[in-house]
Amino acid sequence: MALQQVAAYRPTKPELAVFVSGVTSMGLEILAVRVIAPQFGNHIYTVGGILTVLLAALSLGYWQGGKRAATASTREMSWLMLGTAVYVAVVIFASDLLLTYTSTLALPPRYASLPAVIILFGPPTYLLGFISPYAAELSRKRGTGEASGHVYALGTIGSIVGSGATTFILIPSMGIDAIGLLFGLMLVATALVLVAPSLPRRPTVASVFIALILVLAAAGGPAIFDVDHRGEIVHETQTPHQQLEIVDDDNVRTMYLDGARHSALNKDDPDEHVFTYTKYFHLPMLMTDDIDDVDRVLFVGGGGYTGPTDFAEQYDATVDVVEIDPSVTDAAEEYFTLEDHDERDDLNVYATDGRQFLQNTDETYDVIVLDAYKKDQVPFHLTTVEFMELASDRLADDGILHANVIAAPSGPAAEFYHAQYETIDEVFPEAYSFRTSDANAIQNIQVVATNDDSAPVFDEAVLESRNDERAAAMGVDLSGAIDNKLDEPDTDDAPVLRDDRGEVDSLLDPMFGQRYVIEESDGGDVEAGAEPSEPAASLVG
Repeated sequence: MALQQVAAYRPTKPELAVFVSGVTSMGLEILAVRVIAPQFGNHIYTVGGILTVLLAALSLGYWQGGKRAATASTREMSWLMLGTAVYVAVVIFASDLLLTYTSTLALPPRYASLPAVIILFGPPTYLLGFISPYAAELSRKRGTGEASGHVYALGTIGSIVGSGATTFILIPSMGIDAIGLLFGLMLVATALVLVAPSLPRRPTVASVFIALILVLAAAGGPAIFDVDHRGEIVHETQTPHQQLEIVDDDNVRTMYLDGARHSALNKDDPDEHVFTYTKYFHLPMLMTDDIDDVDRVLFVGGGGYTGPTDFAEQYDATVDVVEIDPSVTDAAEEYFTLEDHDERDDLNVYATDGRQFLQNTDETYDVIVLDAYKKDQVPFHLTTVEFMELASDRLADDGILHANVIAAPSGPAAEFYHAQYETIDEVFPEAYSFRTSDANAIQNIQVVATNDDSAPVFDEAVLESRNDERAAAMGVDLSGAIDNKLDEPDTDDAPVLRDDRGEVDSLLDPMFGQRYVIEESDGGDVEAGAEPSEPAASLVG
C-alpha cells in the first residue's frame, strides 16, 4: 500500500519548489569549493568559510521569508527562482574576474576567500532561503508542525539529491560552467512550472530572457576572460579531486592542479628536469649501499610522472606509483612522457590513497618518495607520526624515505617544515634536509630519512664522494643538491604531528599569500621560477 501511495504521489507546486531549491542550494555549495579552491586553496579555511557563509545566507533567507510568508504566492516563488537563476549567470560569467579582484583585498590569509564567497554565493543562497517558509505557508497540510516538517523533509531530500548528483555525477563529467548552466536552467524551468498553465506574459518573457542570458554566460564568459598569462590551455577538466589543466608556454608544458604548478616538460628535450627539485628525488640513491640493491621503489603522488618514469628508465627496479586521481594519470599518458602503464612491467599505477595503499600492501620497498604535498593543500594523514611509522614498516631495514615538503627553510613560513622534520625524525634514525633555492622564500625542501640505524652519517663529504662514483649510473649530477644541504633545523618549538591533532592547517597559515619559488633549469642554469604576476592572496604551487 505504501509503495502504491509513493507511485501515485504528485508533488504540488510549492513542494516542487522546495525540492528544487534543496537540490540547487546544496549543488551550489559543493560547486563553490571547486570555484574558490584554484584561487584561494582547498584547505579547511576555504571549506569552512563556504559552509559558514552559505548557512548564514540560508538562515537569513529563512528569516526574511518567514516574515513575508503571509503574502506568499506561487508567482512570487517563481520570481525568486528567476532571481536566483540570474545570479547563477553572474557566477558563470564573472567568477574569474571577481575572484581575481577579491584576492587583492588586504585580509589575513585565512579569511581571504570570504569576500569572494559572500559576493558569488551569498545572494543566490539567500534567495533560495525564502522558498521553504513560502512553501510551508502554501502547504495543504494541516497545522504548522505538519507543514513545516513536510517542507523540511522535501528540502532535505532535495539537498541529498543535489549533493550526491553534483559530487558523484556532475563534477566528474562536466565543467563548472556547464554545471552552473544546468542549475540555472533547472531554476528557470521550475519558475515556469510554478506559473503554469496560464503562463503570464511577464514571468514567461523573463524566463526566456534569463535562459538566454545563462546560455550566453556559459558560452561567452570563458572566451572573454580567458586571457591566460600562463600560456595556451591545451587541456582542462574537473576531476572528482581537483581542477586539472595542461598549459603550453612555448616549449614548456606544465600541469596545474587547482591552479598550482605540479609537473613540467620540455617538449624539445623530454629528459630535461624542468623543475630542479625533481633531480633531488635521486638523493636516496646516494644513501643506499649499492644502487643495484634497489629493487622496488614507491612514489606516493604521480603528477606528470617525471620522477617515476625517470626511476623506471634509469634503474633496474620496479616502480609503484600511488596516484589517487586517475585523470592525472590519463593526462600524464597523453600530454607527458608516461607510456601506457598497463603495457609496462617496470611501472605499476594504483588509483587509491597513499596511506590506504601502504596499509593494505605486503610489499617491502627500498625507497619511498612522498610527493603528494601542495603549498596550501597538504593531506594531513600523510604527515603524521602514525603515517611515518607505517612508511618505516613498509621500508626495508636499510630503506630510504624521501619527502618533498613545501615551506621556507627558516622564519615564520618554516613552521610546517620544522614540524614535518620533527615528525620524521621521531620515527627514523637520521633525517637530512636539502633546500632547492638560495632564496629564503617558500620552496621545495627535500627531507631524506634513513631507516637503518647503522647507516653512516651522510655529511657533505660522504655525499660528494658517492655522487662522484654514481652520477653516471643515476643519470644526474647531484652536486648542486649537496651544496644546498641544510643544517639540522631548530625544532624545539615544533610539534610532532599526530592523527588526533589537526595542526597542519595552522602551521600552513604563515605561508598563505607568500611567494613560492620553483627553481627551473634553463640550459643548465638555474633561475627562480616564482610567479610574481599572481595576486597576493593567490596560493601559487
